[in-house]
Amino acid sequence: APTASDRGNAARPTPDDAEQALAALNAAPIYFPLDSSMLPSEATDELSRIAQALRQRGLAKVTVAGHTCELGTTEYNIALGQRRAASVRAYLVNLGVEPGRISVISYGEERPADANAPEKNRRAEFSFRVAEQARAGEL
Repeated sequence: APTASDRGNAARPTPDDAEQALAALNAAPIYFPLDSSMLPSEATDELSRIAQALRQRGLAKVTVAGHTCELGTTEYNIALGQRRAASVRAYLVNLGVEPGRISVISYGEERPADANAPEKNRRAEFSFRVAEQARAGEL
């Protein structure tokens, strides 16, 4: 028969559970038009799918990274990348993802996806992680 301490351990996610939760979370980049942070209409299906996956995985968090092509100044591109990431975040929040689970960062032009295809650099990308659960008194 299970003991009280066995029941307490059963509720904790194992490293394998966390890996499976992350493996199920993947997302294609969202591509933006030149000099724009407005979400393209074709992005809504992907963002809806991401939002649903995040709502189903309460421990998952996401970072949205905004990127630009090399056109424009470094300062402008950092700001544009930030606006792109923020527009994705706002859309996910509107779909019911808790704001505290979504971080944004801008890399501007610093991390091109393809140096020969600027349109592939105008994007927002996603990275997922599982939040660590910490309880008082537990190590």
